[in-house]
Amino acid sequence: MASLITDIRSLVITFAIALGAGYLFRLLGAPAPFLVGSLFGIWFSGAALKPLRPSLTVPRWLFIPVALGLGTLIGGNFRPDVIAHINAAAVTVTAMLGATILATIVGLVYLTKIRNYSFIMALLSCIPGGQAEVVMMSRDLVEKDYVVALFHLVRVAIVFCSTPLLLALVQGEAAVTASNTALQSMPSMTGLDMRTLITFLAISIISFPIARLLRLPMPHLVGPLLASSAFHIAGLIEIPRISEFVTLAQITIGSSVGARLAKVPLIELAPYIRDAMVNAVLVLATYGMIALGLAEFFDIDFIKILLAFVPGGLYEVTLLALIFGFDVAFVAFHHTIRIMLIFFGLPLVVGLAQRMMARGETDTVVK
Repeated sequence: MASLITDIRSLVITFAIALGAGYLFRLLGAPAPFLVGSLFGIWFSGAALKPLRPSLTVPRWLFIPVALGLGTLIGGNFRPDVIAHINAAAVTVTAMLGATILATIVGLVYLTKIRNYSFIMALLSCIPGGQAEVVMMSRDLVEKDYVVALFHLVRVAIVFCSTPLLLALVQGEAAVTASNTALQSMPSMTGLDMRTLITFLAISIISFPIARLLRLPMPHLVGPLLASSAFHIAGLIEIPRISEFVTLAQITIGSSVGARLAKVPLIELAPYIRDAMVNAVLVLATYGMIALGLAEFFDIDFIKILLAFVPGGLYEVTLLALIFGFDVAFVAFHHTIRIMLIFFGLPLVVGLAQRMMARGETDTVVK
């Protein structure tokens, strides 16, 4: 009981700071304000006030329900017309998947061969996309999950800064402002009918034990994602992105990472920031070159292909496509496929790497 009271006290303090920082970042027009704001708010508060650090934490028991709901909402990106999109965009989807694999390999080579990262740490850090979900996965897989978060934060920040500028030169301005407006205009939980709320909760909760029974990798993420995707593709349900839950997920993940960063001296983070910037440039250059090649060969608008490829956040990049008059479904479909590839492929690759590492350790002991 005392432990629960301590957890709730820490959660209240952490979320109060995170919410305040999130609203401040939103007023400043920052992209993904509650994710970035909570991360930096908790990080800087803990770094500046050492006595506050023990109270800055997110209890583990909150992560599972957040992951379950997140998987359900991501599965909602698939719609009944998904097959039509697959047929119409077969070439670009194949190229995007190839670019994702190639960009990951490029990042892996840099981080493992040049910077001497472990394979799993390098893979989680350089995987191009799904930052919130990958950060959540890394909590169970590596000790320095804050490094993984830092890599994704740097990559997304570079995308946020470069893509709107590039688009503004060609089509117009105000991409980030419009993105934040869209985040604020998401449907509220209070405005949803009871059937939608019950469906959301049912898929999130029931899919978890079923996924564990089937021994699916990352059952708290993959379980609800698979179930939600299947029901949405079949046209049986339609769950919108729920404003309060999206905010809760951003604050939970951002605060957790910020609390870990606050305990690490800045001098220790400096080399990771440098590596993250180099990795981001390598990943984005890989996507950019393949997008340029497709645009030239198939006579497709380069900016349209770049928006469909660049790993800068599904919601934000999709909104950019809407603002600048490109095919939103085309862009969203490509990003959803990329995220799904990461969701289903990453646990398998990590599991294989863990088994190989364990086998190597066993062989060493035997010898």
